[in-house]
Amino acid sequence: MPIWLACLCALCFGVAAQAAGVECIVPSKPGGAMDLTCKLAQKGLYGLRDTPNPPPSDMRISYLPGGIGAVAWHSLVSGRRTEPNTLVTFSGGSLLNLAEGKFGKVKSSDVRWVAALGADYGMIAVRADSPYKTLRDLVAALQANPKKVLIGVSGTIGSQDWVKMALLAKSAGIDPRALRFVALEGGGEAFTAMHANYVQVVSGDASEAVLYSGGGNTRVLAVLSEQRLDGVLADVPTAREQGVDVVWPIIRGVWMGPHVSDAEYRQWVSYFDRVLASPQFAQMRAASGLRPFGLTGDALAAYVKKAVDDYGRRAADLGLVR
Repeated sequence: MPIWLACLCALCFGVAAQAAGVECIVPSKPGGAMDLTCKLAQKGLYGLRDTPNPPPSDMRISYLPGGIGAVAWHSLVSGRRTEPNTLVTFSGGSLLNLAEGKFGKVKSSDVRWVAALGADYGMIAVRADSPYKTLRDLVAALQANPKKVLIGVSGTIGSQDWVKMALLAKSAGIDPRALRFVALEGGGEAFTAMHANYVQVVSGDASEAVLYSGGGNTRVLAVLSEQRLDGVLADVPTAREQGVDVVWPIIRGVWMGPHVSDAEYRQWVSYFDRVLASPQFAQMRAASGLRPFGLTGDALAAYVKKAVDDYGRRAADLGLVR
């Protein structure tokens, strides 16, 4: 192909991509922490709109639930491999699913990891009118009759939220198989189910609790962090403080299709490098209930590979690896 024609094709492709805008895919239903991650990326990019060489700020958010990330994963890996302006959010739960084989025979290197935007932690919540005032109260109820309490989680056996409760149960001498879980699609649906009294407990994430604790109808029993968190959940004790030694950190970020060109991929990495360096973004991240944690490009890919290996060993201990 003549050089001039190749340049013309590239120009036309760039114009078409710009016209189509940028899409951030949430691999769950609206309202949970995956949704929050897309919105945080959207705000971060928009915050750099007046800087030199600004990143795209016309991001739209779409929802592609199913399999706690599996549908979105296979959509990008199978049919949308080259899309340069499509991002998908992920969490530590996504990496756990990869480690357990829930996305099939795939590897972390099958997609391109763009940026980690912040860190989150697990938490356990009940309704504000629940008889369980503390984590100890809940543990005592589960020890007395584990079948009496319905626990809402995103995903089925082996999901991140399931594992959190399984670890809590094991630390209290309870067989996780005796617990009653209700599989839901995303944190938003889990909190909706709890507020409708369909489930009595939610095993979820601190950022989700920030979203749903403002109306006074939610009580967070514990955060699964090393130390108490700041902000809205500052008064919530850790599980460790209440005699349950479980800590569950969560990374949140975005990835893109495996056949996006190196140039397009590196461009997105550079955009998020600038987003993460922005003081305004630090404020946005804190307001979203996330803690500082930022990695991009090759450094993130290396982190993800190690995390998937670590999750695989942990899942094997629970008999969850396929």
